[in-house]
Amino acid sequence: MAEHSEESVPRGEKESVTEKLADQVHSHGSSSDSDSERPEPSSFSVKSRIYRLFGREKPVHQVLGGGKPADVLLWRNKKVSAGVLGLVTAIWVLFELFDYHLVTLVSYGLLFTLVILFLWSNATTFINKSPPRIPEVSVPEDLALDIALSVRYEINRGFAVLRDIVVGRDLKKFLAVVAGLWFLSFLGSSCDFLTLIYIAFILLHSVPVLYEKYDDKVDSFAEKSLAEMKRHYNLVQAKVMAKVPRRSASVKDKKHQ
Repeated sequence: MAEHSEESVPRGEKESVTEKLADQVHSHGSSSDSDSERPEPSSFSVKSRIYRLFGREKPVHQVLGGGKPADVLLWRNKKVSAGVLGLVTAIWVLFELFDYHLVTLVSYGLLFTLVILFLWSNATTFINKSPPRIPEVSVPEDLALDIALSVRYEINRGFAVLRDIVVGRDLKKFLAVVAGLWFLSFLGSSCDFLTLIYIAFILLHSVPVLYEKYDDKVDSFAEKSLAEMKRHYNLVQAKVMAKVPRRSASVKDKKHQ
């Protein structure tokens, strides 16, 4: 009976039913594979949505230009960074605490160097040794032109920014520049130029490495602070604009007529 019932079903229908079942199984398997292979949102895309200070999209090392200067500022090589910091501190101590002057220090340095090299060069004739090899130092023309063009470009860009601030109507940028200049004038009145440069150097050697270590906390705090400042700025601007007298429509119509 079973054989008779199986024979009663046409062979074409058997093949069509099996093909349909195979297609369903294959589609179900492919859909499950596609769901399993579907990429999950990466941590980078989640991090890219986090607020970064000054709109930073690159690591701190790349923001600082990369290379050896960034390594020194971020203390990648602690011996080199400590050596540079110690040298700058020694120069500041000589000028500020020991009351040395730049011309005096440079003159003494050149004097001792010339005397030592002169005696060394003349003493080699008596002890039958080769004189010291002093390399010829010259500034390449291309390097000098590149430096001059770079300085010229930065000066022109600074003048353009100042002109945009004065001529433009960006109140936020204008207030930021005024606050920055006032802060610099306050620092200049409280300390001299060399101490100001030394403080800036210390900040460059401490702030970037601390920010790189605690960037998430700093960015979160900066986002909240910026939102609060924007809120106060909008309130002040709304109050100021409300007091500005506006011309009525009738005055405008008369002016057009």
